[in-house]
Amino acid sequence: MKKTILAAIVVLATAGTASAGGVAGSIGIGAEFNLSTIGGLSANYDAGKFHVGGFFGYFDPDGDNNDDINIGGRFFYHVASTASSDFSVGGSIAIQSQADPAGGNRFTLVFVEPGFQIRMFVVQNVALSFLGGISVGAGDANDVRFTGSITGQGGIHYYF
Repeated sequence: MKKTILAAIVVLATAGTASAGGVAGSIGIGAEFNLSTIGGLSANYDAGKFHVGGFFGYFDPDGDNNDDINIGGRFFYHVASTASSDFSVGGSIAIQSQADPAGGNRFTLVFVEPGFQIRMFVVQNVALSFLGGISVGAGDANDVRFTGSITGQGGIHYYF
């Protein structure tokens, strides 16, 4: 038992700062959704002091002329880091192209979302993330929305 505790202390003492599993310059592959619930398959690049990423999603439920195409990008600067997490500020932009079920045109929704992100590394190269902030909708969105309420979305990435 004492050897197990000693081994655990040694492992915890040698753990590095959470930056894509402790290695700046790594790429994470996974899925993530923005505050506007737009998202899809995602890739992140962790540069140590910040991380950037983007996503692509395609949804085509049953029925005619009702598909959605999602694309977006994000940038977050790491304000604080521990051995297994980081807290970042930054933002994202998301664009969704929606088919009109009545036929004809497509709608383009644009969301600019400043906010914060918390990443928790459950193991050295797997991160769960939570996003909070403000979502401003434009484009073919029915109106421009600017609210102070905090909403959240999440994601998961495996870093190589």
